[in-house]
Amino acid sequence: MTDQYPPQNPYGQQPAPTGPGGEPPIWAPWYGISFGKAFSRFFKKYATFSGRASRSEYWWWYLWSTIIGTVASIITSILTAATGTTTTTTSSTYVGFSTMSTNPLAGTAFWIVGLALIIPTLALIVRRLHDANISGLFALLLLIPFLGWIAVFIMMFLPSNPQGARFDRPTGSR
Repeated sequence: MTDQYPPQNPYGQQPAPTGPGGEPPIWAPWYGISFGKAFSRFFKKYATFSGRASRSEYWWWYLWSTIIGTVASIITSILTAATGTTTTTTSSTYVGFSTMSTNPLAGTAFWIVGLALIIPTLALIVRRLHDANISGLFALLLLIPFLGWIAVFIMMFLPSNPQGARFDRPTGSR
């Protein structure tokens, strides 16, 4: 059985322009993006703070970043165990013994991955806010420990708003 009606735009308006393969242009949000495409699109828009990102673009990347963070943590643990870290053990009359690792390489993988992903992740958060028609400046709430993080996390669940198109900066076809 074939579909009589083409898929609807989430706003019930004209469909967004598409590029080769039916993909929307890089400046437009991609509603219903797949897991793999979200990963490559994230890096194509590495430091793009203008435009919008759909909920699926954001949440697929959120899953990817969780996987990457877990792998980085495992690598860090393996490096720590494999390098035979030097530990210093001290005794205290209040807490008994305490141990501290002195291996400077223990967190290297974690820090390299984190530094490489901080700018594009912030850009994605700003674009996701734009898709909900919220100024990207609300991403500054991330500077407020705990409550700011929760506020931004909740805003990532907001539905798309057609008025968010005001943040788009269409570019020529690429």
